Amino acid sequence: MARPSLYQQVASELRRAIYSGDYGPGAQLPTEEELRSRHGVSRNTVRLAVAELVNEGLVTRAPRRGTIVRERRALLMHPQRELEPQPTGAPREAFAYAVSLEGRQPSQLIEVLTVDPAEDIASRLELDDGKLAVVRRRLRFVDGQPYNTNDSYFPYDLVAESEIARPGDIKRGANRVLEELGHAQVRVVDDIWARMPNQAEVERLHLELGTPVVVYVRVGYDREDTPVRVAVSVLPADKHLIRYELDSR
Repeated sequence: MARPSLYQQVASELRRAIYSGDYGPGAQLPTEEELRSRHGVSRNTVRLAVAELVNEGLVTRAPRRGTIVRERRALLMHPQRELEPQPTGAPREAFAYAVSLEGRQPSQLIEVLTVDPAEDIASRLELDDGKLAVVRRRLRFVDGQPYNTNDSYFPYDLVAESEIARPGDIKRGANRVLEELGHAQVRVVDDIWARMPNQAEVERLHLELGTPVVVYVRVGYDREDTPVRVAVSVLPADKHLIRYELDSR
């Protein structure tokens, strides 16, 4: 096995210290000069080591503050629970409910449009050529910080006269509106993959350099096995933990 280079050894020690909690969120790493002296390496070696941690999303460079360990409090997501009944009180939109369970504060900005959907969306909704869709585009916040985006597409002919096609928040959630329209989702198909963000996502989600995103696409089907919703979420990888539970009992 090839021996790690000097900068990789320095990066490994710093990474271990971050994960062990020696350097917690918001902590400042030692200066370049301190790291150079401690490890007996060149300034360029230190810079390469720190750049590796930046690219991994573990630290960020802050003007006049140096290199700071990033907050890594991930939002725990349980995709399997989205369609489950909520235990008590008035029904809430799934994201707001999940965030509130963690004792955190959800909010969102919403844009509602009627669109000629892209081919991938039209195909997942099984729309004929020329058919339109309503999209609810949301920038979601947790504790005032941008956390993810969610674009939910619905067949226009199905939802045109409903709350889904109108601006504003739907406190009980679009899933409940679909149920009221006679198209409750009883089956979902999820596709999940990772990639690097585009520039618009970097700016909208305030992403640090080197932060990948997870693209999570869910297609919901009603009892006739007709697709009634395609939800496309873009999730910064350092802010989300997706947990699936399988139980054969």
